[in-house]
Amino acid sequence: MKKKAVLLLSGGLDSATTLAIARKAGYDLSAVSFDYGQRHKFELQSARKIAEQAGLEKHVVISLNLAEFGGSALTADLVVPKHDSAAELDQEIPITYVPARNTVFLSVAMGFAETLGASDLFIGVNAVDYSGYPDCRPEFIQAFESLAKLATKSGVEGADWKIHTPLIHLTKAEIIRRGLELGVDYGLTHTCYDPDFAGRACGHCDACLLRLEGFRQVGQDDPAEYQV
Repeated sequence: MKKKAVLLLSGGLDSATTLAIARKAGYDLSAVSFDYGQRHKFELQSARKIAEQAGLEKHVVISLNLAEFGGSALTADLVVPKHDSAAELDQEIPITYVPARNTVFLSVAMGFAETLGASDLFIGVNAVDYSGYPDCRPEFIQAFESLAKLATKSGVEGADWKIHTPLIHLTKAEIIRRGLELGVDYGLTHTCYDPDFAGRACGHCDACLLRLEGFRQVGQDDPAEYQV
């Protein structure tokens, strides 16, 4: 029997690539996505399409209204920073950081996995071409892995919890190249922090710029639709 695992599926480029890598590795995947009060739902629509195309046995969408807290341009009425090129991105943690988001998401995914008899989680965090979020670093993942072993019944009983981060040390170009090799349809994914009413990407937020630069380095056109 295939080993069970739970994938955190945002609907973005990284999570779609992580799904393909986990499938290639032979895991029996279920997925969890989050309606967390983000400023738009286009990424969730993409997550549903990706899960359906992949034929996942189970895909659940959990409602967690982090907009009640605010504190981020993704969950509050704050301006999303825009730039003209990826070279302009600095090393400071941007206002698009959602406080404790990956800690919350991984905790829920951990509970979901335990109900399925799984102790493997997949998450598409990246610590190379990313916006500097502290909960995308290897140190955070290692700490949460230790937490999972202490905080769950299965961990106490000897389950070897593992959080798989196959993209964590890859550039955006390397991620895209790997996804293309695995047949990922990036036209299904949504990345932009601040799309228009039709879901067209802005082309100037951190997420768009990193994505566009990755496709440029690979020598491929980005299939996402951008605002003119």
